[in-house]
Amino acid sequence: MGPQENKVERRLVAIFAADVAGYSRLMSRDETGTLRSLTDHREVMDRMISEHGGRIANTAGDSVLAEFPSAVDAVQCAVAVQEVFAQNNQDRPDKERVQFRIGIHVGDVMVSGGDLFGDGVNIAARLESLAEPGGLCISDATYGYVRKALPFPFTDLGSQRVKNIEEPIRAFTLKATRPMSAGTESTKPLPLPDKPSIAVLPFTNMSVDPEQEFFADGITEDIITGLSRLKWLFVIARNSTFTYKGKAVDVRQVARELGVRYVLEGSVRASGKRIRITGQLIDAETGKHIWAERYDRQLEDIFTVQDEITENVVATIEPHLYAEEGLRSSQQSPESIATWGLVVRAITLINRVERQANQEAQALLELAISKEPSYARAYAFLAWAKWWQVFSQWFSEKNSGLDGLYRETEDLAERALALDSDEPWARMTFGLTLSGAGHHDRALEQFRTALDAHPNWALGHTMHGVALLRAGYFEDAISETGHALRMSPVDPFAGLYTVFHGLALLAARRFPEALVYLRKSIKGLPDLVSHYNPLISCCGHLGLMDEAQMYLQKRNSITGRPYRVSVVRQGMSRFAHGEVFVEGLVKAGVPE
Repeated sequence: MGPQENKVERRLVAIFAADVAGYSRLMSRDETGTLRSLTDHREVMDRMISEHGGRIANTAGDSVLAEFPSAVDAVQCAVAVQEVFAQNNQDRPDKERVQFRIGIHVGDVMVSGGDLFGDGVNIAARLESLAEPGGLCISDATYGYVRKALPFPFTDLGSQRVKNIEEPIRAFTLKATRPMSAGTESTKPLPLPDKPSIAVLPFTNMSVDPEQEFFADGITEDIITGLSRLKWLFVIARNSTFTYKGKAVDVRQVARELGVRYVLEGSVRASGKRIRITGQLIDAETGKHIWAERYDRQLEDIFTVQDEITENVVATIEPHLYAEEGLRSSQQSPESIATWGLVVRAITLINRVERQANQEAQALLELAISKEPSYARAYAFLAWAKWWQVFSQWFSEKNSGLDGLYRETEDLAERALALDSDEPWARMTFGLTLSGAGHHDRALEQFRTALDAHPNWALGHTMHGVALLRAGYFEDAISETGHALRMSPVDPFAGLYTVFHGLALLAARRFPEALVYLRKSIKGLPDLVSHYNPLISCCGHLGLMDEAQMYLQKRNSITGRPYRVSVVRQGMSRFAHGEVFVEGLVKAGVPE
């Protein structure tokens, strides 16, 4: 053994100690099942420790010892781990749950051969024994670092005497994490992005006629689209900001919930052929109004006003970047306000993710096209509506009718691109049709082009993730779908985002993590049959047979026909994740 291998290094670190509560009891009850579950949990924990900047030093049986350079990182990691495990355990009987206890202490340690030694390690281990199953216990030293930096409700346990430690330890505990109920989100503020960030709240309709609501929605939508073209600006997706529609809101609270620095709000009043639009930009950190303007114009000037608002907002937020980047917010606009109104109403209907609403949207879009055959966006949204109709029915109805619908989707997208090559919805939908046909390289090129011009488009990133997933780039797919979730953090239809993120995790065989997101997708959209398929597969991989059969029965009750592995195998033969998907269905007991 050389002198370097005997060298002992000292350093100050945050020590993370974890083990399974009641491990011996679990092993005596079901040794094989417990070992399998422990392996799954450890894969998740090990990955999350690495993602939070930690290093695993020692492992033995059910215990893990890791070091972090930051107390904040260590505590954030511990809370995130317990949240994931709580979600995974929520449908398991108490006696089958694998629950970790975690202790964290900041102290001096000795490092030899990568292992950690010293009183700091012993204190972290004793703190872990004070934690509840599924909970966290930290030392006074750790609490001093995180009490102002993190918003977690720690409880002071006072001084605690623990085995083999001479001096009492003051400890703070965070109770066992419970999974969030359907329709709720964590109140923990989101961190600000590393670039200017903004949320555009739905403009208020001040008109006497409630039918003019579409003006306000359309203006909001177009301003978000204009801002989203800028690579240096982080823009929250439309679906998240529209959750505040019609509500009296505290701008600072909105900014905390969405994780942004700036908030744009405004109003619209239409009367006859005149329209008044107001806008104001607020620095949410200080509450200061940093820009405001009122526009009185003819109704036909609405698109010019949209561009003016967008330009003023961008110029106010970051003048020098604005000058360097330039603003390309102008879009192909229809000649008729009435045509624009039909398209605005249609996208609102499509966003409901309901069959009847989708059909109504298609009728409106076909009417818009008949009125103005050169309006590219009408073709693009109609292509998207038909693609969604195909996706939501896939594997639930006979494929003969869907094949024609799929070709129609592709034709509409190509028609839109012929009219306007920069139309992002058309390029996204065209990319999805290419991906569905197995032309993966061509599909990914379409998405790269769309996102290069529209870098803040959450839905575009999600669907890019789908194309990456089908092409076999699983980790890239996880990154893209995860990025989309951050861009639309309170989306009421988050099932659209969580199902694809969960599917990407499933493809990468990260089954415990995938389960969390796939369960969320069902809670968000319980009647959408396509969301049950990956969840059944994931349950099969994890051995959750009762849960898998419950979802299978629910799925079959929606479609009115049995789910068959042979149909799925045929339909997914062009996709790289097809094998792992089908494997899970077989394990779940789905009939051939």
